[in-house]
Amino acid sequence: MAVGGFTENALPTAFHGDKITLSVLITCIVAASSGLIFGYDVGVSGGVTTMVPFLRKFFPSILRNASDAEVNMYCVYDSELLTLFTSSLYLAGLVSSLAASRVTTKFGRRNTIILGGAIFLAGAALNGAAQNILMLILGRILLGLGLGFTNQAAPLYLSEIAPPKWRGAFNTGFEFFLGIGVLAAGCINYATAKYTWGWRLSLGLAVVPAAVITVGGFLITDTPSSLVELGKIDQARKALRKVRGSHVDVEPELEELINWSRNVNSVEQEPFMTVFERKYRPHLVMAVAIPLFQQLTGIHIVAFYSPNLFQSVGLGHSAALLSSIVFGLVNLVSIIVSTFFVDQFGRRFLFITGGIVMLVCQISVSALLAVVTGVHGTNDISKGKAMMVLVLFCIYTAGFGLSWGPLTWLIPSEIFPLKIRSTGQSIAVGVQFIALFALSQTFLTMLCHFKFGAFLFYAVWIGLMTLFIIFFLPETKGISLESMYIIWGKHWFWKRFVTGVADQP
Repeated sequence: MAVGGFTENALPTAFHGDKITLSVLITCIVAASSGLIFGYDVGVSGGVTTMVPFLRKFFPSILRNASDAEVNMYCVYDSELLTLFTSSLYLAGLVSSLAASRVTTKFGRRNTIILGGAIFLAGAALNGAAQNILMLILGRILLGLGLGFTNQAAPLYLSEIAPPKWRGAFNTGFEFFLGIGVLAAGCINYATAKYTWGWRLSLGLAVVPAAVITVGGFLITDTPSSLVELGKIDQARKALRKVRGSHVDVEPELEELINWSRNVNSVEQEPFMTVFERKYRPHLVMAVAIPLFQQLTGIHIVAFYSPNLFQSVGLGHSAALLSSIVFGLVNLVSIIVSTFFVDQFGRRFLFITGGIVMLVCQISVSALLAVVTGVHGTNDISKGKAMMVLVLFCIYTAGFGLSWGPLTWLIPSEIFPLKIRSTGQSIAVGVQFIALFALSQTFLTMLCHFKFGAFLFYAVWIGLMTLFIIFFLPETKGISLESMYIIWGKHWFWKRFVTGVADQP
């Protein structure tokens, strides 16, 4: 594939060993499992908010709305307090993701993952034991603080420790475990919904993936890049030998990391100031645009509120929860497909393909709901039409899992040079949390007022973001992190912001 007027084969790749060793496989699995807690939270929230005992205890006004035959079907769950339950987590995540930049630099990627897992565990325990709305929101805030740390550190860890040839596949492991978390949450919600205390079990079981991550973090070493940053050269050498294989001469790679670290330490300017320099403009735009666009696909809104949505459009309570399981399975399968193809066909191909699939599905859903329910949102939609909506959302979810799901974590973690890599990832995660907060806080109100037009809103954004990828994202597959700066100097647009391909950042 051509990238800004040149071919990928013209780009140099590193001399690092590309063999997948058992050590790097185990290490990456443990780090990628950080996605479990994010996925579990995304999956469990929507299901719990349809459970009658949970609503009766914390949000009784929604039950009154649901029993009112005059209420527009799009407006049953329009409650600012309910959306605050979901969105408060992401506001807290924003705060911790920005702080995580300094934490990962000073204490390492691994220790940041452990810290995030421990904080999330405390929040999960508090949510499971909640007696009032204050405890519930406080627990959500702790969950968000934990996610801010793990979401920032884990993708960095995976990109830095994986062989360049397979970096895309290893990094999609984070989204793969996120998908497992979503699916597990859906299954648990379906099983516990019949019990009056089921919501407590659903929320409280989040301590399990949190414990897995926290304990697992102590069993792995930090990345060689992070160890060199911390001045632990001998440990970095041992880590390289483990992950690259005993047959590989790691000294050239180690020397390269040491030189990059020296360049970082020689710069007195704060990383948060450095990232705004003109030559890093392409990196900064990607770190902001890609996570923002991911949220504007509408995927997390579907994940959060799919049980509420399908209960509103004609499916029963159990069927609505079952739909979440179906979405989880579809998402997981599509992520696996992405894992096999991301280093073969490249990032751009998957982005564009997934974007087209999602665009068609969102337009189709909006058109179907417009014909069936009209502007008044009548509540007599047939089960057959509701199933058609479910099928369209399944196809849409597959398109997302193939593209914007895993690649949003991959691209920001691989494009930044070492001296601002942690800062760049923090910005990317922070933008994602800002968008998550805003969209989850407003979606149900938007659905109530825009009705089927809400899905056209996301369709427009999907069209715009697909065009953005076509024109502005260069291909990054197979390029070492240390050579990544070259792609910007060869791109038709971004080359005006960099000084030349021979000048390293």
